[in-house]
Amino acid sequence: MSSQIKSIIEAMLNPFMEEHGFELVDVEYLKEGSNWFLRIYVDKEQGIDIDDCGKISEFLSTELDEKDPIPTAYFLEVSSPGAERPLKKPDDYRKSIDKQVFVTTFEAVDGLKEFEGKLLSYDEETLMIQTHKKKHSIACGKVASARLAIVF
Repeated sequence: MSSQIKSIIEAMLNPFMEEHGFELVDVEYLKEGSNWFLRIYVDKEQGIDIDDCGKISEFLSTELDEKDPIPTAYFLEVSSPGAERPLKKPDDYRKSIDKQVFVTTFEAVDGLKEFEGKLLSYDEETLMIQTHKKKHSIACGKVASARLAIVF
């Protein structure tokens, strides 16, 4: 059900997002405790602000009220993906080349399941990360999660 709702929300939002120069980073529909949350993560080239989030939230609230695709009560949240933005789509990885990333894998690669370092390259099959010790080639199918990493 969660993936079906995610697809419905993406279909509702994509035309609006493209028209206004926004990027739909991710959609989450999940239960936390006794409450359901519909979380929309958005961005744009110059960065997202509170007014942008309000504009998107207002549009989506109207669409959701009209079409009512979610059978349960939920809280709607629209926000920036933050400094440690998740990498989900091929374009996310391409835009993150030469940036610091944190990647976890489903199974060990080079004896490790966590990698933090510079993303050197990405194609549809493999990503290459330079950690402080060495370069690691990781098959995209083995990636459990990936996000930008903040360097202090």
